[in-house]
Amino acid sequence: MKHTLPIATDVDIPEIQPDFSAPFFQGFQVIASYILAGAMLVVLIMLIIAGAALAFRGLASDRVRTWAGENILWIFIAAAVLGAASGLFAWFVNFDFGF
Repeated sequence: MKHTLPIATDVDIPEIQPDFSAPFFQGFQVIASYILAGAMLVVLIMLIIAGAALAFRGLASDRVRTWAGENILWIFIAAAVLGAASGLFAWFVNFDFGF
């Protein structure tokens, strides 16, 4: 007794389109953009204070000028890192500048 199984030669497989949207993702984008924008504003204010303290001698005390002289390079680095992170975040979430 020989058993033969039917062989399917023509199988119709439908196209599968995954849905990558998640309900929390839009909220995550808003929160992350607020955090990045807030950090950029803090760094910008620090950069303005440090630059003004170093540029104008009578504007700030010796302690502020010492702080600015010691930390202005780190402030520039923080601004560059935050700017790069903001740019990458905008690129990943497909932010449209409207150009």
